[in-house]
Amino acid sequence: MRRVFVVTALTGVLLAGAGCADRGEDPFAVGFASPAPPPTAATPAPTATGDPGVCARAKQAGSAAVQTYVFKLAEMLRATGRGDRKTADAARKDAETALAGWRDTLREQSGQATDPRLRTLLADLATEVGGLGTDVQAIDEAEFDRLQGRLDELCPA
Repeated sequence: MRRVFVVTALTGVLLAGAGCADRGEDPFAVGFASPAPPPTAATPAPTATGDPGVCARAKQAGSAAVQTYVFKLAEMLRATGRGDRKTADAARKDAETALAGWRDTLREQSGQATDPRLRTLLADLATEVGGLGTDVQAIDEAEFDRLQGRLDELCPA
């Protein structure tokens, strides 16, 4: 039953993304991002980083990786449901490869960042992405959303 729920959820994400693409929007432009909370006196509004190229490359890598990751996870779950282990294994490997590429890009951009906050954040994101796998039950969305929100603060659109 849980597998059906996960397939349904991933299919919903894919269909929502297709609707955005039809309107010319990039449904995966930010990844798993959630909006950052509004600034308060305790948390002043962030300032834009001096690393626009680093930000662009990190976000672009995330967009491509998330799109591939979600698609391949859905493919893996469909194949598993059909009992097609060969296709499921190939899709799992492709999903893991997408994550590894994203992790490597985040590490590379962390090394190129001049803003120490961005450097640290990209390294943290790389660690988080490196810990993701194809076990959808093990993904810590709250922590990932928190890190992605920080990236949005340091790298505004």
